[in-house]
Amino acid sequence: MLSAVLRSKIDALWNKLYANGLSNPLTAIDQLSYLLFIKRLDEEDRTRQQAARFRNERYTSLFAGRDELRWSEFCHLDPEAMLPHVRDKVFPFIKSLGGKDEPYARHMKDAVFLLPTPALLDGAIKSIDAIYEEIERERRDGGHTFHDLQGDVYEYLLSELSTSGKNGQFRTPRHIIAMICALVDPDLRDEICDPACGTGGFLVGAYQYILCKHTSAAERWTDESGIERGLLGDQIADESAWQRLRERTFYGFDIDPIMVRIGLMNLMLHGIERPNLENAATLSKHFKEEARYDIVLANPPFKGSLDASSVDAGLGLSTRKTELLFVSRIMKLLRNGGRAGVIVPDGVLFGSSKAHTDLRKQLIANCELEAVVSMPGGVFRPYAGVSTAVLVFTKAGKTEHVWFYDMTDDGFSLDDKRQKVAENDIPDILRRWKGRDSERDIDRTAKSFFIPLAEIKANSFDLSINRYRQRVHEEVKHDPPKDLIKRLRDLEAAISKELGELEGMLG
Repeated sequence: MLSAVLRSKIDALWNKLYANGLSNPLTAIDQLSYLLFIKRLDEEDRTRQQAARFRNERYTSLFAGRDELRWSEFCHLDPEAMLPHVRDKVFPFIKSLGGKDEPYARHMKDAVFLLPTPALLDGAIKSIDAIYEEIERERRDGGHTFHDLQGDVYEYLLSELSTSGKNGQFRTPRHIIAMICALVDPDLRDEICDPACGTGGFLVGAYQYILCKHTSAAERWTDESGIERGLLGDQIADESAWQRLRERTFYGFDIDPIMVRIGLMNLMLHGIERPNLENAATLSKHFKEEARYDIVLANPPFKGSLDASSVDAGLGLSTRKTELLFVSRIMKLLRNGGRAGVIVPDGVLFGSSKAHTDLRKQLIANCELEAVVSMPGGVFRPYAGVSTAVLVFTKAGKTEHVWFYDMTDDGFSLDDKRQKVAENDIPDILRRWKGRDSERDIDRTAKSFFIPLAEIKANSFDLSINRYRQRVHEEVKHDPPKDLIKRLRDLEAAISKELGELEGMLG
């Protein structure tokens, strides 16, 4: 949770960008990511230099002989001199960096510097410095970690995408991501993938969930959505485990190179030092990864329709609909025993086309389908009102029963404002999920219940909760017809009397 001071500084930065013509939040965040990377590069290089001196080791600086390209050097220039310096010298320098040690720089090939005026660049740099000064002050005074605050600042920047809905780029609500991570339960040594990663929210959520699992009880807390949190990871004692977690655990793909850069910056600022994100069309026949990951978490694009010639025939579906193809791709990405949590539009659950039915057959034949959590239509407002569900499944398992849950509230109003409300099913979902094995005979009028595979097959593999849930109809008692007729006649007499009085007043 950011302080009011940090939020006001970030809002002021946004206002500078908007006032100077960068009205598309996606473009603005991309440009800010370049600046943040330049600042981060300078600070990390100085930290490595100091560590090498302390250990009496040799270290070659990234800026060797070119200190004028450091953030800490050019930020003091006059604005009129700063703009051409950053645009023509610093920006080409970071685009020339490469190799495995700088994942963000590898994706800078097609980047374009768009900050148009000296005043805007100078104002943005001063704002970023002020934000980082406040992060350091709050870290020092409040006991927060630098990575937590830095990551929260970037998340707050990204929240502008939620209010804009431009270019079809939307962020999955963070409390929904946290819920899905708790359902799928990733852990240390898992390799975790999002094949449509966008800003990297699912990968950040998985990282934070793993940290919470390995944080001592005294350092955990419950957030406003009823989800347990803990970011210390103090029970991860092995340095090699930390290195693996931050460098060889998180993998993502996105078709949009701008989203890859934004996602990379998001992960790095949350403490994932070497994220593995790539620009790739994961539904294409040119995408070759298979049986690679222990965990897949995703909210893939809905309502997309691909060129039939580009679709990977190995996905085994005669369709161009992305919401179907992505589920098939996720199954292929998982190793045997790997687990997935994926958001799908309701149509995937009950669509009657051959492709819809074939996908559900694939899912049940090749996996243990463990859960279908139905979510209300307002979860993705203000930019989408479609009803969705979460599928949880394990590759190569055997489906015998499927656990259904009817979520009606997620802790926020289901209109465009999405304001905090008291009604929230998420704590109940997680509580029931953990104790689900003891509830096999639960009543179908309840919020959650199991359905046997035989019944699902008998219903054409329909996975919509409304197919199986039994509604409780309350008996409504009506007055006898004679009493109703009497009241109507009394009302008619009263109206007639009043009309007569009105006529008398008119003469």
